[in-house]
Amino acid sequence: MLSSQFSSELSLISRIESVAEHGTGLVTFVAGDDHETLNWAQLHSEARAVAAGLQARGVGPGDHVALLGPTTRRLVTAIQAIWLTGAALVTMPLPMRMGALDQFIEQTRMRIRRSDSKVVVIDSQLAAFVEPIAGDPPFIGLDDLFADDAPGSDDYVRPANDPDSLAVLQFTSGSTSEPKGVMLPHRNICNNLDGAWIAAELSHEETIVSWLPLYHDMGLVGLLTIPMTKSCSLVQGAPQDFLSKPIRWMRWLSEFNGTASAGPNFSYALAARALKRADDDLDLSKVRMFLNGAEPIDAPTFRRFFEAGERFGLDPGSAFPAFGMAEVCIAGCFPTPGKGLITDVVDRRALESEQRAVPVDADAESAVELALLGRPVPGLEISITDPATGEPCKDRQVGELRIAGNSLTVGYYNQPEATAELITDGWLNTGDLAYTVGGELVVCGRIKDVIIVGGRNVYPQDIEVVAGEVDGVRTGNVIAFGIEGRQGAHEDSADGCRAGIWAVGQRCRLNNVLG
Repeated sequence: MLSSQFSSELSLISRIESVAEHGTGLVTFVAGDDHETLNWAQLHSEARAVAAGLQARGVGPGDHVALLGPTTRRLVTAIQAIWLTGAALVTMPLPMRMGALDQFIEQTRMRIRRSDSKVVVIDSQLAAFVEPIAGDPPFIGLDDLFADDAPGSDDYVRPANDPDSLAVLQFTSGSTSEPKGVMLPHRNICNNLDGAWIAAELSHEETIVSWLPLYHDMGLVGLLTIPMTKSCSLVQGAPQDFLSKPIRWMRWLSEFNGTASAGPNFSYALAARALKRADDDLDLSKVRMFLNGAEPIDAPTFRRFFEAGERFGLDPGSAFPAFGMAEVCIAGCFPTPGKGLITDVVDRRALESEQRAVPVDADAESAVELALLGRPVPGLEISITDPATGEPCKDRQVGELRIAGNSLTVGYYNQPEATAELITDGWLNTGDLAYTVGGELVVCGRIKDVIIVGGRNVYPQDIEVVAGEVDGVRTGNVIAFGIEGRQGAHEDSADGCRAGIWAVGQRCRLNNVLG
């Protein structure tokens, strides 16, 4: 739990102020191989000044502020400043590649307008690409908020705490449907952070190392907001610095005595390859938690990462496979810290045709290995239900994962019908296919992603793992998908399913993978 000197109020503002006043943690911004360090009190003073600048432009409680820019000290300061005004932060993804700028601009403008943002705070690097047009709210240059003639911290006027006001409005990716704005109030975020803090057995002596994007809930809520509101240290890098040179992640952990970090499965594949080529000057012995989430966990890949890190003192017990989603703020289910990667080896055929998780030997031809993701964090509970009947499923029976508790989103912004589909009688319908083993969660797919082949429910991530083992194909660079035919009819197979696999650098045929 929180130490007595830190605020337990369900307001990010109160908790940020409390850490600035009483906390001892440091925040270090790494850019490539350079870094700068300050304490949370110093960052808070800067954030108060930026908040005053936003208030001078009419921003206040109940407003929505869109923020667009790469990960920098100024961006982190602006995130805190937006919360200090009482406004909600609208997270804005960055372009994934320069060739998709037109699409990026279109999607950014869509998010700005659908969020009813009062202003857009934009970094100068992106201002040349995303220019305001008729119908857009005012654009404020991030640099302008830090100008010498900008308001100072003494000009800041603190708003009243309102735990039920929105703190974050985060749009879904829109990869499978129209993007939806996930509404996360202060109360719900604080509840989830408290649950994650307890379940992960975190302490104020933690040094969290992150390169994750701040427009994603894992990077924003999970790794930035915990140290900002709980008083521990943070080393914050940028995604591009990790992706351009994956060994940097490990070097940051070594140099700054990092104790906890997180990433999706593909990042551990990249880090494993980097560790195999690394010099012997790394020290990863201080790391006690490597959280793996945000995409399906490939157990062999995760295991190879720890094998590669063994010579640097990396403890396999620090493996922390977890489940989370934006609709519960971030943390859903956490394993017991220190137990490492624990998996369930089950029969693929029974999983696909009978929707049952039947244990088999690891060397069985039909064996599939799935990670146990632990139990719900304090404040949440889970239920596995039959998607057709709504009846509870027994242990090892596959059904839809549903979640209830004190950190659920209050819904999708201005989308009452989608909200009604999402939450039923206080239970959030995740759309994930899952089962339990002794109360611990195992996720095996998405309802909408299942590919029906020969009467079997084939899970795309299983296909992706197998295809990733083909020579010349890298782990994480494979996408499996089903394609519906015209007018909803399936084509090109005995049961009507047409399926495909896209592997970076080559194409594979589904029937070659399935046999």
